[in-house]
Amino acid sequence: MPRNIAIVAFEGAEELDFVGPWEVFTMAAVLIPDSCSVQLVSERGGEVRCAKGLRVIADHSFESVSAPDIVVVPGGQGTRVESLNPAMLAFLAKSAQTAELMTSVCTGSFVLEKAGLLTGKRATTHWASMDRLRALGTVNVVEERWLDEGKVITSSGVSSGIDMALYITGRLWGAGNARLVQKAMEYFPEPPYQDTPIPEWPR
Repeated sequence: MPRNIAIVAFEGAEELDFVGPWEVFTMAAVLIPDSCSVQLVSERGGEVRCAKGLRVIADHSFESVSAPDIVVVPGGQGTRVESLNPAMLAFLAKSAQTAELMTSVCTGSFVLEKAGLLTGKRATTHWASMDRLRALGTVNVVEERWLDEGKVITSSGVSSGIDMALYITGRLWGAGNARLVQKAMEYFPEPPYQDTPIPEWPR
């Protein structure tokens, strides 16, 4: 049976946080027979406006989506609202009862934490939010690109969701298939300016 992957969208979600994993998993669905199906889910379904203005249409609401095998929660400024949203937290807690994997990208880890899914576990998040996650006192925060804690996998900021999704592809369907997806996406980053110092982060 193909695994049902629910990628969560919400107002203020960082676009690449969920579009990156979407690309990986939908490519896997094309290239790996009977691997997965991918759906975009939001609290009410329909249009969602993301952090940088991209508007997307969620396939399902929390009520209408079939029980997911894998859940991906993105980050972004919207997580500050969603970590206090009873509907979001209830959806994640319910999904976690039957899901194979609960995952986050960037500050989506704060939403998983509020849903009680990171207590006592190692987790990572966006580099600028590491101290804020540590301050909660419930999570062993580790500065890694992604962290596999068995049923829960977290990744650091924004583009790291692509790496996490490729890792999950390998974990579930084999390293060869993960490399096939990586090649199909032509995901072999070669960013310029590697020797240029990073300017001070704007506050």
